[in-house]
Amino acid sequence: MRESSKPIIEHIPLFLNYCKDTGLAIRTQENYRIYLKKFIKWLEKENKNKLLPHELTPEDIQAYKEYLSHHTAGQNGLPLKKVTQNYYLIALRALLGYFTAKDIVSLPADKITLLGGIKAEKRLNYLNPEQIKALLEAPSQNSPSDLRDRAILAILTSSGLKVAQLKNLNRSQIEVEIPGGALEFVKEYLKSRHDDHEALFIHYISRKDADRRLTARSIERIVRSYGRKIGLPFLITPETLRWAKPKALSREEIIIKKIQPHKTFIVKNYNNKEKKIPLLNRKEKDNPSPTWHIVENIINKEIDWLKDSIPTLPEVYKENPPFL
Repeated sequence: MRESSKPIIEHIPLFLNYCKDTGLAIRTQENYRIYLKKFIKWLEKENKNKLLPHELTPEDIQAYKEYLSHHTAGQNGLPLKKVTQNYYLIALRALLGYFTAKDIVSLPADKITLLGGIKAEKRLNYLNPEQIKALLEAPSQNSPSDLRDRAILAILTSSGLKVAQLKNLNRSQIEVEIPGGALEFVKEYLKSRHDDHEALFIHYISRKDADRRLTARSIERIVRSYGRKIGLPFLITPETLRWAKPKALSREEIIIKKIQPHKTFIVKNYNNKEKKIPLLNRKEKDNPSPTWHIVENIINKEIDWLKDSIPTLPEVYKENPPFL
């Protein structure tokens, strides 16, 4: 082990590069960068800009914890929640782990203990069908950025894509990666584009051409802003929207499917009795976190039943049913 002559502040960019080289998730890298900015701010506030790794003491850690506990954020000036304070401490603990990996003398990472008194399970909020509809109607559609935002919201609520997958989408992938309902919104958005960038979703603020692809954080801000616009009583994230549709489906019942103008087909259950089909049984309805395989199994059962029932459908749908 060696004592480094570089201040901790100068080690932080090296730590972030180390995270990238070791294949740490991009989202985690970005979070570490953001959270360690707060630690840098505290070092500067305490005139510890030149503090070396081996000079960091348990007293410094405690003082930083106190700083976080009194720090306010957001428009309302509310103090940081304990769970958020822990995110900052986890980032600092990762930095100390980096010092150990590089044989640099410093405090052991386990000297940073996280705050207690936090519920182990965070309550998740889900959107109902009316809220999903309101969200998709929220962008005014008067500008390319409005059309972009609507396309983003539509993809998140219908595809199950994670935000990292969404931001990495290119124009060439839209026919493959995007489901039909959202695809029309995406095509409308692309008609408003007059550039040759391959990124599907881009910034409309002034910046270098190479940086025009939307970041995950920008997408998160877009999602949150429309949640506030329609007056949702809770904050939403891309992850909230990722589960919006399957959760909404789990609460609803399939009653009627339209198969051609002026005709409807009533979905029957598997005992050939005409009635509504609950998508999930009571036990599954009470599960606050539906999983994709449950939804997929339900869809597969519907497809199998429909195939068996093809002879009962109008002739035009027997050879190429549009919903299979």
